[in-house]
Amino acid sequence: MYNETPYARGALNTNETSADLVAADDTLLTRFNAHFRTFTADTSEEIREAQRVRYQVYCIENSLEPPNAEGIETDGFDSHSVHSLLVHRATGRALGTVRLILPFPDDVEHSFPMQSVLPASTAREFRKLPLYSAAEVSRYSVSRQFRRSEGTNDEGAGFISVSGPLMRLALFQCMVRMSFEYGITHWCAMMEPTLLRMLAAMAIRFRPVGPLVEFHGLRQPCYCSVADILESTRQERPAFWSVLTNGGVLRKSAAAA
Repeated sequence: MYNETPYARGALNTNETSADLVAADDTLLTRFNAHFRTFTADTSEEIREAQRVRYQVYCIENSLEPPNAEGIETDGFDSHSVHSLLVHRATGRALGTVRLILPFPDDVEHSFPMQSVLPASTAREFRKLPLYSAAEVSRYSVSRQFRRSEGTNDEGAGFISVSGPLMRLALFQCMVRMSFEYGITHWCAMMEPTLLRMLAAMAIRFRPVGPLVEFHGLRQPCYCSVADILESTRQERPAFWSVLTNGGVLRKSAAAA
């Protein structure tokens, strides 16, 4: 069975709430842009860097995948995925990564790793989604070690207490950018119930599909509309919407394309 956990254990601390972000700064996007940048990994070296971050999170920090001599974590789904990086501006170091696994136009029902673990009843319900414009959120990773080292070099523990949840929100900016670039309208994922609740508090709401599935612990198959996420965050959490869309720039760029 393919070993896939879109949200690695320990990669998200669900004790850090949306209030931590709002209290950090009156202008969340300004704070983000002062310290971080995100971009789609377009070159082989950038993708390699994303795989190195994944190795740190999945093989070293969480032991979800076996270590290897190459120091990268990769799999067969990378060939039809788009990858992004979260980088610390001051050092240029990659701190996090996320990928969207894209559908096979000629075999959409076998495009995503989560399709191989869904029970039959859930798989039938899942097929009702617009799979040709959907993508599976995968390898959503922020390195604890990298985060600590950059915080120590920059602003210390106080910076880390706020930058952790902000970096993870930034990976959603990556997902929004990649979705606009590749015509993705829906995200699907296998998530821990606690993570779903945390995201819902941030106005990022995924809808469950079928019952919980045993997959590195209990996981909820789920999906969401990208447009619905942007609208709910715009209305309920405008500071988060600003980070997700880079102040609306990503949305305007997509409309102009």
